[in-house]
Amino acid sequence: MSETPLALVTGASRGIGAAIAHVLMPGHQVLLGGRDADVLARRAEELPGARPWPVDLTDFAAVREATAEIDRLDVLVHSAGVAELGRVEETDADSWRRQYEANVIAVVELTRLLLPALRAARGHVVVINSGAGRNANPGWGAYAASKHAVRAFADALRAEEEPNGLRVTTVYPGRTDTEMQRGVIAHEGREYQPENYLRPDSVAEAVLSAVSATPEAHPTEIIIRPRQR
Repeated sequence: MSETPLALVTGASRGIGAAIAHVLMPGHQVLLGGRDADVLARRAEELPGARPWPVDLTDFAAVREATAEIDRLDVLVHSAGVAELGRVEETDADSWRRQYEANVIAVVELTRLLLPALRAARGHVVVINSGAGRNANPGWGAYAASKHAVRAFADALRAEEEPNGLRVTTVYPGRTDTEMQRGVIAHEGREYQPENYLRPDSVAEAVLSAVSATPEAHPTEIIIRPRQR
């Protein structure tokens, strides 16, 4: 068995997840999590040593099957998620359910299934949250509620699992130049100005700094914002 640490990054087909997979590669084998097997295969070609891990995280039977053979996991990065914006009066129950299922329940269940593997490695769980996980703005109610919920999950997991050697870091990026963010801009009718947004690489470097922390250090939260210009 290889002694190279193993990392699983969800949402690795694009954006922040892809950037995180890239920065972890020199020191880790990386499982590239996502739904589109073709995209993940192309991404793996760019990252020698990476392997596609095509799973719909809201298909919990498939997740159980896909995690069954992972007996040791050093790093688990939750970067997958969805955002459906709208005022409370415009957001129906199905939208709330979709966002909670993808942004909260999928994170919880994947982590739960992998806890034995993470404990075996005294591993590290990184949850990519959002500024919306700290502040809820008009039109962001359902999404922000899901991000507040996953923040609570990460806090509880940290308190429960630190005695077992696990570290749990929540990263709160501000506005980041991703496809999801551009969709938000279009939804809000604003002009896209790239200089006002973080690069996915910047968020990835923050994740790398947490994962690379010395053993006695536990980086619990990282807040990263675009520099004001």
